[in-house]
Amino acid sequence: MKIVIVGPGALGCLLAALLSKTRQEIWLFDKDPGRAARIDKSGITVEGISAKMRSPVRAAAESKEIGCADLVIIAVKSYDTKAAIINARPLIGNNTKVLTLQNGIGNLETITEIVGSDIVIGGTTNLGATLLEEAKVRYAGKGETVIGRPDGKIPVEMRWIRETFDKAGLEIRFSRDIKGLLWSKLILNAGINALTAITQLKNGRLIEIEGARRILRGAVTEATRIAKRKKIKLIYDDPLAKAEAVCEATANNISSMLQDVLKHKRTEIDFINGVIVRFGQELNLAVPYNSMLLDLVKSIEAGYA
Repeated sequence: MKIVIVGPGALGCLLAALLSKTRQEIWLFDKDPGRAARIDKSGITVEGISAKMRSPVRAAAESKEIGCADLVIIAVKSYDTKAAIINARPLIGNNTKVLTLQNGIGNLETITEIVGSDIVIGGTTNLGATLLEEAKVRYAGKGETVIGRPDGKIPVEMRWIRETFDKAGLEIRFSRDIKGLLWSKLILNAGINALTAITQLKNGRLIEIEGARRILRGAVTEATRIAKRKKIKLIYDDPLAKAEAVCEATANNISSMLQDVLKHKRTEIDFINGVIVRFGQELNLAVPYNSMLLDLVKSIEAGYA
């Protein structure tokens, strides 16, 4: 079976390296030809909670070099989703499945518009990954990956994905409620990501410092209130406790949004806290914590120049 990971960021590199331990054919699809050539030649280095390893991974910037895949995993930033899935379209054949493991809300809908709903699987992951430099990633924390189809079905192809992830040492389970799954992850990210980007703290420190913990709780509480008003059933009985548990489990992780800020790159704030703010306006619900986090991260981005 052939698996193609689209996006050579922290998560994409980590998945490619770990999945390369299975007997599947693993490719990394990169829009940058030079970087793809270097990764194809030298592989990906992983350090952190596992022993340091270098994994040989095929990489290409041209879809014709790869051919049709059995599974395409989208691991780019939310603002690049449309361009990435259009670019990856030639990789998708009659039996291909497309799995998104991205942050935020809207990726599933964007992918579905381009390739159709029958082949798309939504998912979230709490894996802690930090990109140290090109093709070098720190595996900062193990975390559960949850996947599901919009129609709630669990076909044979999903069982194959689970078996493959299991062989790579990645914890994975299924959900029949993809909307609840994605919103549950959104709520966790709303409390964690922007706050780390602003304070430049690792995940674990957010629950050790009282002021940061208070803001995290406020943002999560607001996001949970929005979800309940929209009648979305969350997969966690206590999202606040889950957010703090994720901080503890990925204590040494530098969140993806903090990584972006440190590199002066665009963040996914519009697809996380920005979503909560927009729905708050629509539902006439005050969300001051999320509004503050949105404004502060936007201010940081504006100050890059």
